Amino acid sequence: MLAFKIEKILRLRLWLLERFRFGEASITLFWAGMVGLCGGLLSVGFLRCVHALQRVLTDHSESNLIVIATNLNNWERVLIPTVGGLLAGGVLYLGSRLLTRDKKTTDYMEAVLVGNGVIRLRDTTVKSLSSLCSIASGSSIGREGAMVTLSAAFASWLGRARKVSTPRLRLLVACGAAAGIAAAYKTPVAGALFVAEIILGTLTMETFGPLVVSSLVSTLAVYQLIGTTPTYLMPTAFHVGSNWNYPLFLLLGILAGMFSPLFLKLLCGGEALFRRLRLPLTVKLGLGGLLVGLVSVYAPQVWGNGYGVVGDYLRLDTLAWTTVALTLLCKIFATTASVGSGAVGGVFTPTLFMGAAIGWLFGTLLHAVWPALTVTPAGFALVGMGCVLAASTQAVLMSIIMIFEMSLQYEVVLPLMLGCVTAYFVARGLSQPSIYAAHLQNKAAAGALLNRRALTVSDLLRRNPPTVAETASFGEIAQLFVANRFNNLYVVDRQRRFLGVVSLHEMKPFLNDPNIAQAVIAADLMRDDFPTLTAEQSLAQALQCFSTADVERVPVLGDERRLLGYISKTDLLLTMAGQ
Repeated sequence: MLAFKIEKILRLRLWLLERFRFGEASITLFWAGMVGLCGGLLSVGFLRCVHALQRVLTDHSESNLIVIATNLNNWERVLIPTVGGLLAGGVLYLGSRLLTRDKKTTDYMEAVLVGNGVIRLRDTTVKSLSSLCSIASGSSIGREGAMVTLSAAFASWLGRARKVSTPRLRLLVACGAAAGIAAAYKTPVAGALFVAEIILGTLTMETFGPLVVSSLVSTLAVYQLIGTTPTYLMPTAFHVGSNWNYPLFLLLGILAGMFSPLFLKLLCGGEALFRRLRLPLTVKLGLGGLLVGLVSVYAPQVWGNGYGVVGDYLRLDTLAWTTVALTLLCKIFATTASVGSGAVGGVFTPTLFMGAAIGWLFGTLLHAVWPALTVTPAGFALVGMGCVLAASTQAVLMSIIMIFEMSLQYEVVLPLMLGCVTAYFVARGLSQPSIYAAHLQNKAAAGALLNRRALTVSDLLRRNPPTVAETASFGEIAQLFVANRFNNLYVVDRQRRFLGVVSLHEMKPFLNDPNIAQAVIAADLMRDDFPTLTAEQSLAQALQCFSTADVERVPVLGDERRLLGYISKTDLLLTMAGQ
């Protein structure tokens, strides 16, 4: 007789399946939410570690690096970034010697695009500690890089712990990256769009849905721990005024589109220059910190990612244009030195800084010529951030949404649409690749992506599905259904030849009559017309098979109908979306 506990579990599972149709997509959304929660917590923890190390290095409790740099003596401005660079290089050196013996990637873009989704958490931790030293000592890089990489690496670890398939592991890593971006800027929609536009290149719901869930949960975690204040606050609402002002945003887009290729070439030139120096990595990072320190003697605003200075550009219209112009030039030099030396960090926030400075200078020039202009320099700074971001990343939709989410200024959306699209086409017209595309090309990942061979069912094959013999009793079948989350069990003979499928739904009538159930075996419940695939068939043929059958998994057969494994519909859709 069927055990009472097993019977209750099967009844509950059938009840849920009939009413809610929980499938693999629902499970994926759940784990995407878990990745988002952990990504948000990791990001907040990293920020607090940065502030703690800042206090140790500078002996100031203030969290704003610009305020700290302004209050330091000149020799301290030079010494602290230099020491921070040496510490960052030392961490990388010791980590490579003691911990990171293998050569697995720590690049989440490479892991999602051309890798198998594996990011070693140990290696990532080493790089994050190095980034922590650089950021806390004033290096001109963004902290979002370490936050995104930490979140993606944790997602990779979680997926490998659950032994998910390669397509789902890549998706979890992408969810981790989205969670990191969302946590860094409090931008749940832009976090998902960042990964969808720049990394995956698709907005299909199979991928975008989990990205949104992960970004949302990550942002809520940050809201709970840090607060809901927007990233950038403006004292007055953004206002365009007359429709005749819109051509001005088009001109700003042209200017941003022309600036972006120059900025990218400077970054690449800085990296090439440091490579030619042939110095140890620790010395290179120390030299990069020294250059930042020397520049900060004249412009302390170059310390950090520029977050505080951008806030000033959005709040103040009375700054001297000469000061803003000098700060912009010094920031470009400092960012080039930091990135070129090999400091671990992002260039996302420094890019926003460049855009804000260009927009503010553009607006100030217009006001000098046209004092009655209703759009303030701060307004042009806000739009300029989006324009340079769109030109640099070539992700227009993400740039528009991100600036809106960071400022919560609704009226800025239309100027952003005009300026960002213009900047994008100007940059493309100057043959500028995305700043991330250039990064992938440096790692030879883009070439590997272009040369990806045609995939077949065997590439997505998952082995060892739950099977039963055709003589298996009703109780044995019930125990297998309780032991795993499959809704179909594959019936095989002694030579492992596929005979058919026992569905969970076929169990329902016998749960009400245990006396009859005792005499039922797998052959009585088996359906022998279930769809199947072979390992050599293309993914297009597999998609056609799933389109005609409402199932989550299809068995894959070899010679003489021997069961090789199965292919998952979710894995197939994720792989097709990424091609």
